[in-house]
Amino acid sequence: MKPTDTHNDRMANMTFGSVYPHYVTKVEKKGRTKEELHQVIEWLTGFDKVKLQELIDQQASFETFFKQAKLNQNAHLITGVICGYRIEEIDNPLTQKVRYLDKLVDELAKGKKMEKILRKG
Repeated sequence: MKPTDTHNDRMANMTFGSVYPHYVTKVEKKGRTKEELHQVIEWLTGFDKVKLQELIDQQASFETFFKQAKLNQNAHLITGVICGYRIEEIDNPLTQKVRYLDKLVDELAKGKKMEKILRKG
């Protein structure tokens, strides 16, 4: 399944702050912590807690969010299926980055070890 242009536009315009509470709920429901979530987000984007809060307060879109991010050099190692899409086959770079984040949050919620999530081996 390939994301459509409409889907890609929707992803670009969605605000990080509107999705973030869902990430928190998802991981906490499965016994993980907000701190672990922040660790995962920081690994992918380089954003610390202060910068994350700034982006939430600014109601930054995912497009703005990822334009400011310093994507981890190992992000390309994030593979698999999320929301019906095979991450490594997504053509749109922004949509792929959003799905990287979704996949990391999903792995955290599923109880995967942090060193595996952070692609340390």
